[in-house]
Amino acid sequence: MLAITMVTEDGRRFVRAGEEDIAGLVGGLGPRNYRFLILQRIPDLPDVFMQVWHDGGDYTLEHREGGADRHFQLILDRPEPVIAAMTAWARQEDSWRSVLAWTPLDLGTPEPTPPLDLEEDDRASLEARIREVATGGYATRAELAEVAEEYLVSGDRRPVSPEQARELADRLWLERVQEQAAWEGETDPDRLTRAFTALAAAGITAKENFTCCGSCGRTEIGGAGSPDARGYVFFHSQCTDAAAAGHGLTLLYGGFDGSPATTSTIGREVVAALELAGLPAEWNGDPDQAITVTQIDWRRRLIG
Repeated sequence: MLAITMVTEDGRRFVRAGEEDIAGLVGGLGPRNYRFLILQRIPDLPDVFMQVWHDGGDYTLEHREGGADRHFQLILDRPEPVIAAMTAWARQEDSWRSVLAWTPLDLGTPEPTPPLDLEEDDRASLEARIREVATGGYATRAELAEVAEEYLVSGDRRPVSPEQARELADRLWLERVQEQAAWEGETDPDRLTRAFTALAAAGITAKENFTCCGSCGRTEIGGAGSPDARGYVFFHSQCTDAAAAGHGLTLLYGGFDGSPATTSTIGREVVAALELAGLPAEWNGDPDQAITVTQIDWRRRLIG
């Protein structure tokens, strides 16, 4: 798997795709609503990407490495060199730079974004919320910018413009990227994902950061996994916030047949999977009680 995310025009998103995925997606370009493909690093970095456009004629390949003056383009008549360039870029090799004749693309000079005009308390509250969501680790850069734009909205008052929101979110995103660069090895959220992956393979719908609250989660979890699933386990965004703040992680679980016996069985399997992954859980065996991972160091790596 490559440390990239791929996004298509029709909204599909592929995280840690392989070389064969790049080849397949580029080879399929052309039909309406499926004319471009964007590759981003993991973690996503502002203004760093490679993308291709194809609507049946030539292939327009572009890459960017920072500001508007670092945006380059070339035209190719076949998919094979496009696939080779995008694969090399994804593998962080240098061949895609030297083999192809890139031309700077003049995008003009962007208008400067006006500085935020906020009271100190509002600014502090806004930045704290953005950092909280970034620390949770599930938001993309675009979603973080949406949080920045909407957080202080009150009636018709919208004190943060989309451009200001993007700049603020990107600055705080990069703070977290720099912080996580010092992390080594498997983190507790990595272990959690490993446990949830094992539970899903065992017939239990397991979802991280699922919906906004427990009520919505229980309403929607039935359609979130395999129709043959025996039960479920999830935690919602408020649980994520609590874990990121150092208060432990609460897991909600149950059996799809509604019986206490099945719910207890699912609970035991969840606890066993967590402990196997190295995350001791607290649960008294009561099917009406949540499972809690009280000691969890929440260092979830950003993807974007």
